[in-house]
Amino acid sequence: MMEDHVTPRRVVIIGGGFAGLFAARALRHAPAAVTVIDRRAHHLFQPLLYQCASGILSEGQIAQPLRGVLRRHHNVDCLLAEATDVDPQARVVHAQRPGGEPLEVPYDDLIVAVGMRQSYFGHDEYAAHAPGMKTLDDALGIRRRLYQAFEMAETATDPEERRQWLTFALVGGGPTGVELAGQIREIAGHTLDREFRAIDSAQARVLLFEGSDAVLGAFGPHLADRAARTLRNLGVEMHLGTMVTGVDADGLTVKDRNGASTRFPARTVLWTAGVEAPPIAAALARATGASQDRAGRIAVEPDLTLAGHPDIRVTGDVMSLDRLPGLAEVAMQSGAYAGRAVRHSIEGRKRKPKPFKYVDLGSAAYICRGRAVVKVGRIHLSGRTGWLAWLLIHLAFLTGFRSRFGAVLSWAVVFASGSRRERAFTMPDPPAPPVPPAGPKPSAPSS
Repeated sequence: MMEDHVTPRRVVIIGGGFAGLFAARALRHAPAAVTVIDRRAHHLFQPLLYQCASGILSEGQIAQPLRGVLRRHHNVDCLLAEATDVDPQARVVHAQRPGGEPLEVPYDDLIVAVGMRQSYFGHDEYAAHAPGMKTLDDALGIRRRLYQAFEMAETATDPEERRQWLTFALVGGGPTGVELAGQIREIAGHTLDREFRAIDSAQARVLLFEGSDAVLGAFGPHLADRAARTLRNLGVEMHLGTMVTGVDADGLTVKDRNGASTRFPARTVLWTAGVEAPPIAAALARATGASQDRAGRIAVEPDLTLAGHPDIRVTGDVMSLDRLPGLAEVAMQSGAYAGRAVRHSIEGRKRKPKPFKYVDLGSAAYICRGRAVVKVGRIHLSGRTGWLAWLLIHLAFLTGFRSRFGAVLSWAVVFASGSRRERAFTMPDPPAPPVPPAGPKPSAPSS
């Protein structure tokens, strides 16, 4: 008598970030065929992007191939494509391969873990002159901009042009802005010390613009004040209560609360303020009738499903639930919760899962060597103690032994000497000169 072959449940996960990775891990032993769709073939440790951008860590230390990370999960496959739409009636995810060819991926259960992207608050034209930092390409591009600025200042003959190359402006006083500001001051004052002949790198200006009254406002007044004091001691110039009204290749214009506009010449402007949901979130909301907040996050039920669609779960930064912050820990916990819920459903457990409850593991921001701020519930740490806590937190979550070991070595070198091993950057080739049009061929001489 022939055995009946039971078709495994098809689970599709859109996104290979923290939420998607932890969902896939939770499904490791489930009788399911799991497909992870991501437009990039690597898992990125996004909280350390600024360290890649500033030359402390290499891209290989913060990004691991998705297939490598999930190689022991024999029921998980990875698909390099970008999800563009969802058909909840047919239970199909529409996607595009890198070349543009369409794909249709059927599912029985769908977990959406697409994260967020940089937002310019309706001024996408700023992006050409003020790159954000959400992807590995962004970090490598910022690394090029940072170190190129010092090289350009070295060869500039006009004093005003030199000052502009040595002025760095950052928009946004959250963790990324604060961390980048501290790193640029360390690069200028320590890493590049005595390397240039025509310029003094330590004279570089770092300007930090923030719309509220404090940097790191989510950390509370005490830690925000400690962070601001550390930044000022480093030489960072903070402009609080300001709103950017224009950005171009030569600088930015900001307006203060009194309505006065000020122009700041700067050849390097970096955008670290605001996030928005990617287009797939709007497509999913249209298809399911789900509501979105101003940033495009999708409202979910307490069990992370969409109302009327128990087979679709939204996790991580792109979900809107109880005003949870867009932190890596929220993504990890919600992804793991969604993966377990799907696994329990496949296993036939009838009991309804308990509502998702986030366990606050704290927030941390690295400012400079030996200085960080950490908030874990009522525990507030700063200075050297905060830096040690920051170190342990990030080591615990870095993916792969090689990443942890390499990061420890790199941090040890930077902490001991101030030097950075990952300073290589490439410049785009100049455009080829136009080929002159071919003229008429000379006639053969008459004999």
